[in-house]
Parts: sequence; C-alpha cells; structure tokens
Amino acid sequence: MAKKSLDERIEGAKNFLKENLNTVRAGRANPALLDKIMVNYYGTPTPLKALANISVPDPRTLMISPFDPKSVGDIERSILEANIGINPTNDGKVIRLAIPQLTEERRKELTKVVKNYGEDAKVAVRNLRRDVNDELKKAQKDGELTEDDLKNELDETQKTIEKAIKDIDAIISDKEKELMEV
Repeated sequence: MAKKSLDERIEGAKNFLKENLNTVRAGRANPALLDKIMVNYYGTPTPLKALANISVPDPRTLMISPFDPKSVGDIERSILEANIGINPTNDGKVIRLAIPQLTEERRKELTKVVKNYGEDAKVAVRNLRRDVNDELKKAQKDGELTEDDLKNELDETQKTIEKAIKDIDAIISDKEKELMEV
C-alpha cells in the first residue's frame, strides 16, 4: 500500500469518526443529528434529508419542513423509532424538535460514547498500520526492498500512524469539551 493510499485511508477513518460524532447531540440544535434517520416513504427507506428541508430557527430547535405534506406522519414515526431522545411535535405542516438541555449524567454518558467512537477509529488506523507493515515485509521478502529500506518504511509508517492517533485524540477532546460546556 502506497503512502498516498495510507494517508487517504487514514483521512477516511477520521472523516467517518467526525460523521459519527455529528450524530451525538451536544445540547444545541444541529441538522447532522438527523443524518442517519431513514423514513419509510411509500415502502422505500429514504434518508430524511431527501424528503424535507431541515432548518435551525433557534439554538434549541430543529424544524423539519417536508416537501410532501402527506409524509409528516411517516417522518414523525421514523424520528421516534430512531430513538434520538427527542420527541417530535407536528402541526400538520412542519415537525419541530425541541432539543432539551443535557443533564450532567447524560453529558457523562455521551462522553463515554464519544470515547468509544474514538477507540474504534484508533483501532481502524492501527489495522491500517498492520496491513501496510505486512505488505512491506512481503515486498522485502520478495526482494523488492532492502532491509534498510524496510526499516525506513516501517518507521515512516509508524510516524504517520502516531500523527493520525494524535489527530483522533484532538477530535475526541474537542467533542468532549463541546459536550461538557453548559
């Protein structure tokens, strides 16, 4: 695996982590909270954001304006089934989600969830290191790399992985700060 490919896959792991962290609500309205919600629209699972306009009229409210007013009930049902901890209210035309203030206990629970996401990302990055190291050792065994080149490449890979893990730690730390601020 080339260095460029390793960097791309590390970026992919970091982006996946950021997407997962966006779904963890931090006490303020964020449309990304609804990104993973699928609505059963005429028998077809459809992403919520494809069926409605999602806006943030104030810091504690999400407003969902369906393109098809008949889908309000389906959207409301999907939000309830998604179990995001917010009860939707609808007036027949739009659905409002009032984001409740997080309790201290809930903040600590969410911090644990965030740490688990971070650990998963670190495991993914470490697996990339293992894959690259295996490829390098195989290349050396096949005579494509000298022993010195192998050592240099392994050191370079290790430095790349250590930097990626520091980046992941920084992302997690930022999200934890966001969760703990009142």
